[in-house]
Amino acid sequence: MSRGHCILSHGFESGPEATKVTALADVAQRLGWTHERPDYTDLDARRDISEVGDVPGRLQRLVRLASDAACRGPLVLVGSSLGAYISAIASLHAPVQGLMLMVPPTTMGPMPALDAARVPTSVVHAWHDELIPPAEVIAWAQARSARLLLVDDGHRLDKHVDDAAREFEALLRSL
Repeated sequence: MSRGHCILSHGFESGPEATKVTALADVAQRLGWTHERPDYTDLDARRDISEVGDVPGRLQRLVRLASDAACRGPLVLVGSSLGAYISAIASLHAPVQGLMLMVPPTTMGPMPALDAARVPTSVVHAWHDELIPPAEVIAWAQARSARLLLVDDGHRLDKHVDDAAREFEALLRSL
């Protein structure tokens, strides 16, 4: 019997087999949670819409998946970068129990500023993120009393995948 369901959303110019979402999917599996990793590469290729593809399309896809998954037990949304942004925004439109956001953008062009449901939230961000200023993420996390891990890394979090996996494990165990 599953403890719940996780939807893990990859970042822009990445894919469902990306290192971070794969590592977190392994954690979910080990702890008895079902999971899925949607593929947004078709929407990311639509650069005629914006520099980062079809963000509204990504969001609509995730909201639909999250709504469909609500019958599988507690739902946790997870994302990296653009995947973190859409996971947070989608949490306002679907019944979620938790969020795991890695290097989340606090703004996304004409889209709304980063916002999320008031649920247990873990954030992993990099001190040397070249795309998203750490101060913005720190302020966002502080305003929500979110759990925040800052690591000595860049936007891709290449050196801290294991740390992100431990944070995710702690979140799932707390639910």
